[in-house]
Amino acid sequence: MKYESAPDIQKIADEISILLFPHIKIERVKCFRSFGTSSRGTIARCHTIGKLMQKAIGVQAYYALEFISERFEKLKEEDKIKVIIHELMHIPASFGGGFRHHDHVCDKNIEKNYRAYKLKREEKVKWFG
Repeated sequence: MKYESAPDIQKIADEISILLFPHIKIERVKCFRSFGTSSRGTIARCHTIGKLMQKAIGVQAYYALEFISERFEKLKEEDKIKVIIHELMHIPASFGGGFRHHDHVCDKNIEKNYRAYKLKREEKVKWFG
């Protein structure tokens, strides 16, 4: 596997976080593209280290969002946004190193957040013209 920073995805993830998920500390969420995966069907993943390891090494929670290039890049723009929203939704309100599971991160909630994002983004564009 090869990883590289994804500043274009980071910019979108930061904007989504500001508009939809104010609990996310955007300076502690980093986006990466990965290349050469052998996993099947996975488009993106959310990574962190557990609370015990955070305490052991004396760091706060960080989240790494991995976007598997071979699959993510083939998506339409709307679907890319939904995948980014999906991964951000895994980050809990506590921002403590845990994960929200797929009972919360489901198609219904992703779609709801996608619609909210589009609406807030349109309002932002109108406001700043």
